[in-house]
Amino acid sequence: MRRLIAHLVIIGVGVVMIYPLLWMVSSSLKPTSEIFSQPGLPTTWTLENYARGWDAIGFPFALFLGNSALIAGLSVIGNLLSCTLAAYAFARLEFRFKKTLFVAMMATLMLPFQVILVPQYIMFNNLGMVDTYWPLLIPKFLAVDTFFIFLMIQFIRGLPRSLDDAAAIDGCGPFGVFWRIILPLMRPALAVTAAFTFIWTWNDFLTPLLYLPSREKFTVPLALNAFLDSEGASQWGPMFAMACLSLLPIFLIFLFTQKQLVNGIATTGLK
Repeated sequence: MRRLIAHLVIIGVGVVMIYPLLWMVSSSLKPTSEIFSQPGLPTTWTLENYARGWDAIGFPFALFLGNSALIAGLSVIGNLLSCTLAAYAFARLEFRFKKTLFVAMMATLMLPFQVILVPQYIMFNNLGMVDTYWPLLIPKFLAVDTFFIFLMIQFIRGLPRSLDDAAAIDGCGPFGVFWRIILPLMRPALAVTAAFTFIWTWNDFLTPLLYLPSREKFTVPLALNAFLDSEGASQWGPMFAMACLSLLPIFLIFLFTQKQLVNGIATTGLK
């Protein structure tokens, strides 16, 4: 009986959590007049919103999908390169001020993004990088995502140091140990980093809003926001339709990396 009640509670919570998504999908298949007046399934099924939404804001929506895919893909590469090197240095190498730098790095986790927003914008504006993708990509190649560095540090610390010693005896230097021994064993942590970097970058709204005023450079969140009109002429149906399309890459990423995500999170920090 307790198991039945527990399953019913879980199902109920799941329905509540998934209802907004189901409502959005249902609304994308309704005429605009039914979206807010008919909360259930559409009485008239239509794909018109998808056809209208594809070119509704002056450019094909494929352009914005491509922009987001480019930024998210390069961000994944940047985080994997920079965060793995930084994590290996903190986890395995010895250098001056190591503990001080590690504490300083961890302290940035408590620093709100809004604190550095204005100085960072001024810096990139003085460098002439506003209205380009550089402000979104350069930080990813400089190991600024402390969460992923800490995650990888914990994973590397769980690997036996005897592997490093054996590689050193065979003639590997620090980078050789990293490239030949540590990096191949870090696949679960790399999968977690890649998946979450892609998802967070794909869904990021504030940073592209600051640095990308040109509509042809918009990412998906900015393009979806362009469907809204402050004067009340918002295109709800097309916006919901394009929002459904924009969720497909996220679902695919989660679908194909689910096992690696679970393994990476479960094994991080274990020794």
